[in-house]
Amino acid sequence: MDEVEPGESERTVDPAALRARLRHVYWIGGGSGAGKSTIARRIAARTGMRVYSTDDAMAEHARRGSTRDVPYLREFTAMSMDERWVDRTPEEMLETFHWFRGEGFASIVEDLLDISDRTVVEGFRLLPHLVGPLLADPARAIWLLPTPRLRRDVFAGRGWVIPSRTSDPDRARHNLLRRDEMFTDRLRAETERLGLPVLEVDENLTEDDSAGYVTRAFGL
Repeated sequence: MDEVEPGESERTVDPAALRARLRHVYWIGGGSGAGKSTIARRIAARTGMRVYSTDDAMAEHARRGSTRDVPYLREFTAMSMDERWVDRTPEEMLETFHWFRGEGFASIVEDLLDISDRTVVEGFRLLPHLVGPLLADPARAIWLLPTPRLRRDVFAGRGWVIPSRTSDPDRARHNLLRRDEMFTDRLRAETERLGLPVLEVDENLTEDDSAGYVTRAFGL
């Protein structure tokens, strides 16, 4: 995937100054189903930090972005459910999914700059090559990488709305799982290349185990 152009706020702020202004932030990225939200809430409850969920901000960031800033999002929004999840290959879905391309990341940064409290931010939108340059201390970020089996088990337990809204739920489910598996592989390669911390999460790792590991990794 090509590196994404930075947003307006990132172009106009000195990188060192931006890192200094974001020292209050702890970052938890990773693949879907790895427990990012649960771990962030547990850390916040233990430390008194604020939680910022990038998933919860998606609708607002979509409204905020111009067509120039989020072209892949605008294209995605115009598609039917079958066009999104059934008619395309997982590879096409991976390469064109707007959040995987970093669209809207500048809005995340803008939101965090407006928060003065210590904050743990979580979500799959925290791409390593975008977060890395913002880290004054690499130990304040971690990516949780779920195994394919864990992801299947998690979503089998939760139920899954997206496939049921297509004409071929089985194919949509397969495409989504394969797309997200490839996305996790991409995160793994990118964090390794950049020397950023990861936690491999499988079905044998409890939420307590994961939360404890991340808390220690953050030095909290």
